[in-house]
Amino acid sequence: AVDDVFEENFMTAAKFSVEIEKIVKDSTLNYIEAIVQFCDDKNIELDGVNKLISKPLKEKLKYDAQRLNFMKATSRGMLKL
Repeated sequence: AVDDVFEENFMTAAKFSVEIEKIVKDSTLNYIEAIVQFCDDKNIELDGVNKLISKPLKEKLKYDAQRLNFMKATSRGMLKL
């Protein structure tokens, strides 16, 4: 009961990833846009969201950033997602 309320009201990294994946799947947004949209909808500060980003989600963000020329591609080959 108390744990259910706690879980429902607090965002975990796993819950955050599921929500972002759902937004990307159901829209034309990329991962960067999906995170901004989700945070805006839930009134979550973007500054504090870094601790909610899982390693797989971080890789997808990195891919989007490189594809959009927001950051340089690494010397390692890019993984197509």
